[in-house]
Amino acid sequence: MNRIALATAVATLMTPRVAPAQTLSAREARLRAQVAVHFDQAVDLLARAVNVSSGTFNVAGVRATGALYRRELDLLGFTTRWVDLPPAMKRAGHLIGEWRGPRFAAGGKRILLIGHLDTVFEGDGQRFARRDTVARGAGTADMKGGNTAIILALKALKAAGLLDEMRIIVVMTGDEEAAGRPLSISRRDLIAAARESDVALAFEGGDARTATIARRGASGWLLTVQGRQSHSSGIFRDGAGYGAVFEAARILNEFRERLSRQPYLTFNPGTIVGGTDVSYDTAAVSGTAAGKTNIIANRVVVQGDLRFLTDRQEDSARAAMRAIVATSLPGTTATITFEEGYPGMPPTDGAREVLRLFDQVSQDLGYPAIEALPPERRGAGDVSFVAGIVASLDGLGVDGFGSHSPEEGVYLPSLKMAAERAALLMHRLSRPRLNLP
Repeated sequence: MNRIALATAVATLMTPRVAPAQTLSAREARLRAQVAVHFDQAVDLLARAVNVSSGTFNVAGVRATGALYRRELDLLGFTTRWVDLPPAMKRAGHLIGEWRGPRFAAGGKRILLIGHLDTVFEGDGQRFARRDTVARGAGTADMKGGNTAIILALKALKAAGLLDEMRIIVVMTGDEEAAGRPLSISRRDLIAAARESDVALAFEGGDARTATIARRGASGWLLTVQGRQSHSSGIFRDGAGYGAVFEAARILNEFRERLSRQPYLTFNPGTIVGGTDVSYDTAAVSGTAAGKTNIIANRVVVQGDLRFLTDRQEDSARAAMRAIVATSLPGTTATITFEEGYPGMPPTDGAREVLRLFDQVSQDLGYPAIEALPPERRGAGDVSFVAGIVASLDGLGVDGFGSHSPEEGVYLPSLKMAAERAALLMHRLSRPRLNLP
């Protein structure tokens, strides 16, 4: 299916059926209407945000993008602040906005809204370009589109007179695509916001039929192998041993044989560098190597990632990997180290209940029913840091294509759908007497 035909199909899916009159109250119908009223402004905001280059390491660009969204929150009456990170972390920081509605009722759910300001794409280019119902540009889908859906939903709630009944914290991080280390600092404010909330709604890319209550975590590993450098004619003998390359190959193959069939567990050796003269930069994930075919390589470096659903699965996989590394071939030694990363997000009863409410919201608006997206179809994300604290739902953002590539784009009807569903969900969550497990 070509892009035009696909866009037409997606737009059709995102055009709501006529919902039965009894499914929406008068206030809810007014809320929905306000999304339409502010839609063109939202598309303009998305265009302006996309036209600011904001790769994670473009500190000035991320801050400028944050300033655009901060102005929108300020106009809505939010109390906003910019959180700087230590200069050594080389990250821009985070935007935080808080709203304490004067008519918030006891028993209503305090809501945390999560977005991020940075993009994978670094450098100038990939500016906003619209053709009918499709727009392209860096961040249109991941996730300036999601940020814009947040703003559009909040504007609709304000215009419908419903925002005063809510308590909301908005956190838009500046380094989701490459989180600053240590994570205890770069995610401190996000976690603090979760501790003041009851529900977290995250606006990574979504679609008409699914949302996320479980997603895998991700961490890193570094394998370093040493061998004995000597003439290649002696390889496999006691004096020379097997060399670093064969040992690295053995280790990686045993990882595959022992661990590759576990549900939700994956591990990927992203780079491998080996020879007799090896240099490697773990931060840049880049290295060089030199050697000769008649010399046994004495060093190999492999850097990879590990993805998992639960902390227990991560710990078990790490233990197995350490055991494999420890049983070295003759004449070799190896070590493996692990880097902290994003935690897993296993499903919880609270998340299932929020998903049920979201499904009802979608159908009441005339959109499709919602089911949980399989965890393996989501990478790591900021919501995972708070999912153990509050009931959390992700995938509330826009529907697009080509994320993390020069072909990134968004189906603009999904911006309206995302804002309608988010606004109505937030309104219903704020009502008293709603129990979450």
